[in-house]
Amino acid sequence: MGLAGVSPHALLEARGLRQSYPARGLVGHGRRVVAVDGVDLEVARGASLGVVGGSGAGKSTLVRLVLALERPEAGVVRFDGHELTALPETAIRRLRRRFQPVFQDPLASLDPRMRVAAAVAEPLAANGIGTPAERRLRVARLLEQVGLDNEHGRRLPGALSGGERQRVAIARALAPEPELLILDEPLSSLDAAVQLRLTELLVGLRARLGLSLLVVAHDLGLVRALCERVMVMAAGRVVEAGDTATVLSKPSHEATRELLVAERAFRTTGPAVSS
Repeated sequence: MGLAGVSPHALLEARGLRQSYPARGLVGHGRRVVAVDGVDLEVARGASLGVVGGSGAGKSTLVRLVLALERPEAGVVRFDGHELTALPETAIRRLRRRFQPVFQDPLASLDPRMRVAAAVAEPLAANGIGTPAERRLRVARLLEQVGLDNEHGRRLPGALSGGERQRVAIARALAPEPELLILDEPLSSLDAAVQLRLTELLVGLRARLGLSLLVVAHDLGLVRALCERVMVMAAGRVVEAGDTATVLSKPSHEATRELLVAERAFRTTGPAVSS
């Protein structure tokens, strides 16, 4: 299922993506479980798309496919006209500075032994951006941009709060000046107050930097704040798509209605984890 009304000159485009994995356990021996089944998506330059769905909807697999961390069984992924699914890894690495991920758990993507300033500078050095002195200045500006300072830069990730670590992950993603950020459940482990502050940060960064966004989440509030368009996944398929305000105010599919019910319950009880 595609998204109507999107420019044919998309910055990020996926067509007919399909991916399956071997079923686990003795009962599933020899069978495969389809995680993503015929998914299309488009993100136009300067635009934003939210992908929402419950657990097992296929969102995490979709992220790995569009980041070219996995090759799909079928379908294609294109970034700015380059077919990632047909390129060798060396060519993908050269393009990847232009599309950067921010994952749910920054501790999994940050080296616990590397101080924050060095972690933010790492993609600059890897891409040959600037001299060492220029990189230090760039890191200081990036930390300031996400609401941190040089003192945070001297710390290890384990000495930061969950919200501060996610700010570091955002700064690191912004370091090579990407055109597209792919946000994979970036706020799900944080408490409501931290979620609100980071949502405001992302809204401001997008406006100032002109970023394109792919926001993959079950957090409908984040998608409302950041995305003009949304698509809803269930059991590996896109079951509903369109303008965010319309889809979330007048849902036509049961999966969307279930997400809205879960959101109302979450607002009542609050998250289990505070950071």
